[in-house]
Amino acid sequence: MPPLNVLMKPASSLCNMNCEYCFYFDEANKRAHSHFGMMSEITLKNIIRKTMLKAEHSITYAYQGGEPTLRGLDFFKTAIKFQKQYNRNGIKVFNALQTNGYEIDESWCEFFRENNFLMGVSIDGTKEIHNAYRHNKAGEDTYEKVFSTTKLFDKYKVEYNILTVVNSIVAQNIEEIYFHYKKNGWHFQQYIPCLDPIGEVRGKNEYALSPQMFGKFMVDLFNLWYQDFKKGKQPYIRQFENYVGILNGYPPESCDMRGTCGIQTVVEADGSVYPCDFYMLDEYKLGNFNENQLEAINLERNKIGFIETSTKLSNKCMECKYLYICKGGCQRNRELNQGSYHNYLCNGYKIFFDETLEEMKKIKI
Repeated sequence: MPPLNVLMKPASSLCNMNCEYCFYFDEANKRAHSHFGMMSEITLKNIIRKTMLKAEHSITYAYQGGEPTLRGLDFFKTAIKFQKQYNRNGIKVFNALQTNGYEIDESWCEFFRENNFLMGVSIDGTKEIHNAYRHNKAGEDTYEKVFSTTKLFDKYKVEYNILTVVNSIVAQNIEEIYFHYKKNGWHFQQYIPCLDPIGEVRGKNEYALSPQMFGKFMVDLFNLWYQDFKKGKQPYIRQFENYVGILNGYPPESCDMRGTCGIQTVVEADGSVYPCDFYMLDEYKLGNFNENQLEAINLERNKIGFIETSTKLSNKCMECKYLYICKGGCQRNRELNQGSYHNYLCNGYKIFFDETLEEMKKIKI
């Protein structure tokens, strides 16, 4: 069995912020139950016990939301206790947590450092750009509190990445954002294209990302990164590192860059399991760790053909000269047409590769 990756949502879709483009808020509101409350310790125990005893070599537990820290620090201390209790085969255990950073204090920092958590902090650019769409429940700005969390992480030497959702404002101001991140020493960055609501017309919301906007953003960001690369001072930007890796014969690390969906185990607060964070809808439910073993959950995954669906690319996609590096992109950005799928952002990828591919080919690792 390959290394296991388990993504949990300890507070379900509950959050202490209100981000206008939040894909999980949209997803949760299109289920029979928009949220499942807080994950119980019994559910946590069943998840860790049933996955750790099946894992070989290593396992990663990641926590997202909503906002996972709403579940409270004691919950995560209990998770570490269960990991130690059920690690009977001496495998490597990795922990990661994605937070909006709005209510992190020193006690959290001490815990993250002591237990080697890799953190993802959601920040969308400069203060003004971030505050455009990321508010607290009262509609107030959030940047200053999130920024202070990064300073706490620096103080306590907590490892963290900056996670930036590429909405329309971010895309059009990437140069300002790039130098802002550089000034603050945020050297590990991940840029996530903003998702349109499921089943709705793409591009109609103010924050929406058009293919052309996405393509220009990628070109502008690459040019900034490449100038620093030539000086040996570039930040780690996941997309570019992966593309360069592909060109040098290495497999990409993330499923959206592999072209087909991978085996993921994503768990809601009630223990129910889904094949992907972007498809936590009732029709994709695979089982529940309070009732089912991992084998039964994986059998259901095969039964619904979730991974197989991601292989059905359009003829236009299959004939594209960039397929070997684009691979069709994330399934969540694809649209069904006559039994096959084509990526909504396709023209954006073409704009990007037209401008940058030859430069990327020169980079040897």
